[in-house]
Amino acid sequence: MRRCFCIFLFLFCSQAVWSQSLAELEKQLDSLLRKREKSELIVGLGYGNNPAYGSKVNNGERPVVMKTFLSPTLGYYHKSGIYGTVSNYYLFNSLGTPWFEWDFSVGYDYSKSKHFMTGISYTRYIFADSADVPATPINNELFAYFYYRDWWIQPGVSLDFGWGSCTEATGPKGPNGEPALTRNLSGNDFNVVAAVRHPFIFVDVLKRDDAFLLTPSVGLTMGTARYYSNLRAFQYISRSPWMKGDAPHEIFHPETTRKSDTGFEMRALDLTISASYIVGKFTLAPSYTVFQPFQGSDKKLVNYFTARVAYTLKK
Repeated sequence: MRRCFCIFLFLFCSQAVWSQSLAELEKQLDSLLRKREKSELIVGLGYGNNPAYGSKVNNGERPVVMKTFLSPTLGYYHKSGIYGTVSNYYLFNSLGTPWFEWDFSVGYDYSKSKHFMTGISYTRYIFADSADVPATPINNELFAYFYYRDWWIQPGVSLDFGWGSCTEATGPKGPNGEPALTRNLSGNDFNVVAAVRHPFIFVDVLKRDDAFLLTPSVGLTMGTARYYSNLRAFQYISRSPWMKGDAPHEIFHPETTRKSDTGFEMRALDLTISASYIVGKFTLAPSYTVFQPFQGSDKKLVNYFTARVAYTLKK
């Protein structure tokens, strides 16, 4: 029974299924199925939604809408726990550059203890000069987590710090296409997520040596929300069409700063239901989240869906 419970250790933080390492999940299932743990090279494809401008008009009234993107990912996961990943993002129905973002991550996960697991990672975000995606100075992220695994209900905490700078246009281009006026933005955000979760694991569901995991988790996000960002601890809220801070125009309109002066506060409470099905070298991992924002002008319940499919090239 304990062997079944330990599989949850490589699952996503309560709000981080989009950044979940499928290699880690598959390695734990290999252990569950009494296979030898090996280093892995994995290619994946993700699906989600991203805030983007819905109009070519470059003024303070440009609407912000949610546009669908696909994200191919290549990652190498060493059996020691060290890993590195590269991801790119393609935005559908884009007004500008459809390949609008690159992510480069390196990290380390420690899971050899029977009582806890922990890890740390660094991600560098590189954004294209796109007319669609609101600019953000948050282009570096340091993420760390810790989970205690001796109890049936598994408590955990993650820390997420983002910082950086960017240059943004402050007005439309001139009649002859000359560059718009620009200005530099810099800033940081810090978030803490306290979570509890428990996995339900089923082996040999449709065929021999396949596995199905269903993991409900509850997370409380606390921190700052000064900038739009891709931070793991805040991704569901920052990608929400409702969660735009106390003054939406301060975040998304190009003529004004995207900083919303908020301090460290309780931001949201979420419930995430995540499923992972592994058969052979393929992994399919959809996730559905409902969360209640505590800040902002609109505090409606919000839902969010992501999915990822991965294939192991080398085992």
